[in-house]
Amino acid sequence: MNTFPSGIKFKYPWRNYQARVLAELENFLDNNALHVVAPPGSGKTVLGLEVMLRINKPTLILAPTIAVRNQWIDRFCELFLQTEVIPEWISCDIRHPSFLTVSTYQGLHAACNDFKDNCRSGSCMREIVRLLREQGIQTVVVDEAHHLKNEWWTTLISLKEELKPTLVGLTATPPYDVSVNEWQRYIELNGPIDTEITVPELIIEGDLCPHQDCVCFSRPSAEEYKVIDKYRNQVYALFQEIKQDEELIRAMTSLSVWTEPNKNLDWIYSNMPYYSSLLIFLNTAGLSVSSEHLDVLGDKHPDFPVFDYQWAQVLLKFYLLKERDRFTGFEKHQEELEHRLLRHGVMEHRQITFLQNKEITSLLGTSIEKLNSIYQIVNFEYRQLGQGLRLVVLTDFIRKEFLVNAGENTLELNKLGVIPIFEKLRRTNSEHMKIGVLTGSIIILPVSACELFEACAESRGVTKLTYNPLPYDTGYIQVALTEGLKNDVVKIVTDVFQKGGIEILIGTKSLLGEGWDAPVLNSLVLASFVGSFVLSNQMRGRAIRVEKGNREKASNIWHLVCVDPTASDGGNDVEMLKRRFRSFVGISYLETGGIENGISRLGLPADFSDAEAIDAANDRAFLRASQREKLKDQWERALGNGVSLVEEIKIPRDTECRHTHELQHLYLNRTISYLLSSLASGLLMFGQEVLYGLFKIRFRRVEELQFVLVIIGLAGLFLFGREMWKAFWLYIRYRDISKDIHKIGQALALALAKAGVIKSEKVTVVSELDDDGAVLCHLEGGTRYEKSMFINALSELVSVVNSPRYLIIRKSHSLFHTAQVDYHSVPELIGRKKEWAAYLSIQWRRLVGNNELVYTRIQDGRKILLQARMKSLAAQFADKSETVSKWR
Repeated sequence: MNTFPSGIKFKYPWRNYQARVLAELENFLDNNALHVVAPPGSGKTVLGLEVMLRINKPTLILAPTIAVRNQWIDRFCELFLQTEVIPEWISCDIRHPSFLTVSTYQGLHAACNDFKDNCRSGSCMREIVRLLREQGIQTVVVDEAHHLKNEWWTTLISLKEELKPTLVGLTATPPYDVSVNEWQRYIELNGPIDTEITVPELIIEGDLCPHQDCVCFSRPSAEEYKVIDKYRNQVYALFQEIKQDEELIRAMTSLSVWTEPNKNLDWIYSNMPYYSSLLIFLNTAGLSVSSEHLDVLGDKHPDFPVFDYQWAQVLLKFYLLKERDRFTGFEKHQEELEHRLLRHGVMEHRQITFLQNKEITSLLGTSIEKLNSIYQIVNFEYRQLGQGLRLVVLTDFIRKEFLVNAGENTLELNKLGVIPIFEKLRRTNSEHMKIGVLTGSIIILPVSACELFEACAESRGVTKLTYNPLPYDTGYIQVALTEGLKNDVVKIVTDVFQKGGIEILIGTKSLLGEGWDAPVLNSLVLASFVGSFVLSNQMRGRAIRVEKGNREKASNIWHLVCVDPTASDGGNDVEMLKRRFRSFVGISYLETGGIENGISRLGLPADFSDAEAIDAANDRAFLRASQREKLKDQWERALGNGVSLVEEIKIPRDTECRHTHELQHLYLNRTISYLLSSLASGLLMFGQEVLYGLFKIRFRRVEELQFVLVIIGLAGLFLFGREMWKAFWLYIRYRDISKDIHKIGQALALALAKAGVIKSEKVTVVSELDDDGAVLCHLEGGTRYEKSMFINALSELVSVVNSPRYLIIRKSHSLFHTAQVDYHSVPELIGRKKEWAAYLSIQWRRLVGNNELVYTRIQDGRKILLQARMKSLAAQFADKSETVSKWR
């Protein structure tokens, strides 16, 4: 058997975006690979199956889990073969492959490294390759091939090199949150992304329902707050001790890099963060920084930053971990200090952090107050939809110890998990909601669902069922997971949920998070704090699928967050929410409206230590959640304002995330002009308040008015003088990059073409300013890969200088004929060859202006690099960039 049997055909019409991908298939397969990004609900699996059929060669499909593996086979049989009987030419056993073999990554790795069979090094891999070659496997489909264990990657790449197949990569969630090396490894396997299907496209086609994300904030319980407050106070006290630690000061001043910096230039240039932390620490301790250090810095009057938690982390990493042996004679102090850090939870697994702590992170993530949030959400949603509610709560742990074999269950619910959530809802179920539990080991159903459960089981061939009343509540039954039931129980309980026998279903994300499907689901509560970018997006995808026959379906996705009241940024739980929202695209509630990703679209509080602001945010979330009928109109209006989803880098006023990955636009916010305009606004507001106050005061003498005006003037100078001077100095010292970004982009595009990165002929650099003064720049035309590489390179150019191979020093003359300079990293792609870097410099000179190209791997170049890192324009501003996708 060399080809698929004739007559195999998808039983439904293709959706527009699927047809688009299939129409371009031949072009995509020019490089013997296809890489498609398609969100949950887009028919990614059937698209992959159709591609497999069109290639029409023996195929190996690899899936992340057994459930997803089975789903591939089920979909192929149901939607293509239109049979319930699996043909003999389909195998699930990688050790006994057939014409079509469907396995898991773990199964492949285990077979290729089967030490129980006493395989010699590489012999198992060779045997698996031989078996696959015997079957003529020439197509490999990889489903969600990311976040795999390192050894699984090795096996997968080795298999690809041996078989040299046509590789089809399918994913709903590219791993944008991983390191550069992991991303490169992902692209090495799948190839560059060829095409992407976006959530807004699916809503236009009616394949995903209108939906919105809602955040419900809670505060730690009194006991939890005591733990957090105690930790913060202890850490602060420890930090103060470290700042004044005489032995640590002696250790640092004993280094030759402190006493003779000019004799240690090589070390300084290779260890700039440690050198900087050393100077900042000793400057804060009151020691005078010598002129030799100022020469090294290239600044006679440096403005050293405050020695804070972050600089302390760098210094202590240098002292205790990376350069421990350099501090001869201080071994006892190092050991004592390390023990103190360990006792206070500041040091864990050779990582030093004053800001985070595993215990505090876990405490916030599993805060018992989230039980109250769930209770509040469930009852709210039931009041809105009544018996039409189909709500699922997904969490991390079962906590079966909260089930008791007694006539009453009065256990204190002091942990977050499936059973505590069930108990919280059961004990307060005044509305008689139908609540069920579905986990791998515990199944609980309402008695009213018994007959329906039996009917659904029988329809799937399961007739022997065993269950008993819940000992302390006869309104519920606990189903025994017999051998005949366990393989079908998820499908059977899902059928009961679909048909209304269960209205609120509580389960673990491991069972229901991936591959599970229940189109009736219209409200999802994500009570999970353990999870990656990928898994959280998959869980959310469960709620946004359309339901046949229900054109009015609109879903709410609830996110639970416990705010750390001791941190203005909200703490670790808020930070996790921000990370998750990088992958969530939805309606923006900002004035500009539209569709975008990121947490800012929800208009959450800027200061999470403000209790009133948090309460107001919760009120807004519940108000929006009650307006399901408006969701469809909101999506339709927003979709009418654009044609495609583009990804951007944004540097907003008050955010903390900075990522430079797979993008199509770049924002450079808070330019110098923006800083000046913000300052002017501040002065006007100050003047307005002053005038208002003066009108309310009666002065008896002119001298009194003069005195008050002098005081007001001094206050204004105190409030705004430093920022005004900083803005004025930056204006003189640096040229506003917003004037040059378009031409810089043009020079960069030419250099990338010279380096062979951009090969398309018809590409254009487009730039514009938005209403907030942000600079946008992107590449029009070209492939997705070329656009991505352009944005990554442009990000490197305008970001804080790190440690590039080449630097470009931008020079110009302006106000008062003062030399204006700024430093830019030559992007790594171009910096690989001197010829390419020189070409960028030439194009820069032609299009932008005078510049100097500096090679940083020699001593003079390293000295300039150090100065660049200290003086880089990008480093003058506190804002950090984030990734934003917008429908435009």
